Amino acid sequence: MLENIEVLCHSSIKFSKEKVIYFDPFKIESNYNDADIIFITHDHYDHYSTEDINKVKKAETKIVAPEDLQTKLLKDGFSQENIILVEPNEKNEAYGIKFETIPAYNISKQFHPKENGWVGYIIQINDIRYYVAGDTDITEDNKKVKCDVAFVPVGGTYTMNFEEAAKLVNEIKPKIAVPIHYGSIVGTNKDATDFIKLLHPEIKGKILML
Repeated sequence: MLENIEVLCHSSIKFSKEKVIYFDPFKIESNYNDADIIFITHDHYDHYSTEDINKVKKAETKIVAPEDLQTKLLKDGFSQENIILVEPNEKNEAYGIKFETIPAYNISKQFHPKENGWVGYIIQINDIRYYVAGDTDITEDNKKVKCDVAFVPVGGTYTMNFEEAAKLVNEIKPKIAVPIHYGSIVGTNKDATDFIKLLHPEIKGKILML
């Protein structure tokens, strides 16, 4: 299920499958300009980075993002036809890739208010459901997620910490769980390994960011 999937840095994920898909490209090393689809969870600089988007986008790249990013997207050169604006709890598709938006927000912190309409995503490839949680705490919304693979933040401060992330994953029971949102701005490699230690035995924890 994880073939041709990389966690590049922080919350930046790349799928190289039927389509080349990036989530929140950040600290991209070279000008690849290979993205068919870019998914953006919200507009914080470590998730919406113009510099890094420019390193992966090409003329026909579709970008999927919350509605409050429309002005930035147009300013950064995306045509209206290549922008897919989303709200929480929607279903849509881009270049044949079906996706859903899951609300992503904080419960006891002020960094990601629910009213901002920021999101995580579930994408479906070959009948496998991949959940990229975005910057979020445990919520009544994401406790309902049905997925095969979950990418969840573990770094704490702005999101769930590793203990909370493990609690969420143990509740939604994916087959595989991958820690993200650590090792750069916040969180450590130990957060990732401690997260995996707390997973139920039937859930495989996998670290993709080395």
